Amino acid sequence: MNLATLSLLVDIIEAGNLSKAAARLGVSRASVSQRLNQLERELDQQLLRRTTRQIEPTELGWKLYEHGRAMRKELLAASEAVSTLGQGLQGTVRLSVPSGYGQLTMSAWLTEFMQIYPGVTLEVVFNNDMADLLEGEVDFAMRVMAEPPLNLVARNMGPVHYVACAAPALVQQHGMPGSLADLHQVPLITSNLTGQKLRLAGHHLGGTELRIKPRLMSANFYFLRDAILQGLGVGVVPDYMVREPLQRGDLVRLPFAPGSLDFLSTHKYLLYMPTRFQTRAIATLIDFLLAKAAQQGAG
Repeated sequence: MNLATLSLLVDIIEAGNLSKAAARLGVSRASVSQRLNQLERELDQQLLRRTTRQIEPTELGWKLYEHGRAMRKELLAASEAVSTLGQGLQGTVRLSVPSGYGQLTMSAWLTEFMQIYPGVTLEVVFNNDMADLLEGEVDFAMRVMAEPPLNLVARNMGPVHYVACAAPALVQQHGMPGSLADLHQVPLITSNLTGQKLRLAGHHLGGTELRIKPRLMSANFYFLRDAILQGLGVGVVPDYMVREPLQRGDLVRLPFAPGSLDFLSTHKYLLYMPTRFQTRAIATLIDFLLAKAAQQGAG
């Protein structure tokens, strides 16, 4: 048994079945199966329980997987240390960020990082999908969600609070809603998920059914923000999307009682697979983004 065979076992377990492992390695399924059978014969132990669609490691299979993963990480770290000896930070980092927070806030952070570390190349995907992370297309992802998946490492970047706001012209036309119960008096602009949460949380608010009238719902927060700025409705959106328009006076924050929108709050997380090796470039960028988020939260 050597590192190559242990590495094959790691690839099979992380892929989930022999066919996916073969595709990732660029070899035939028969070749992967033959090498696995040879390892099991050498050890005289079964390492994987096979079904038609998936595999399940035995107790020994899990132990060897852990050893193989640790050895492969150490080898990659040693290789990186040799290749970058005497050089500044080098390498390519692939990451995925959400379209709203990613474009509005993280774009500036990422360009600043590139100015500090000119030897690092970034491949940035703007979407809200988890598939690119789970399938290994990116090194890590930033997502806004209530709870992170249990199978991923999650680094908390801080909470996302929601605000109710409107253009001054809309306030003059419809008045100043002061509570969730007043939302039925005005056209509402928000995301589909937030609209659902508002209905569920306020179905019977203070004995009175909350009848919201969404005029516009979308997953694109830039689109929602433009509609709010144009006075098409009252917005209930994440605070980071409207922070600058509120500061400029282009939007007015509605006087809802403190904590009345806390049930909408979520969190920002940096997510990555626990099995993925982190180069110095990846680890440095993750620490940089966490520090930026902490500064923003303190500001």
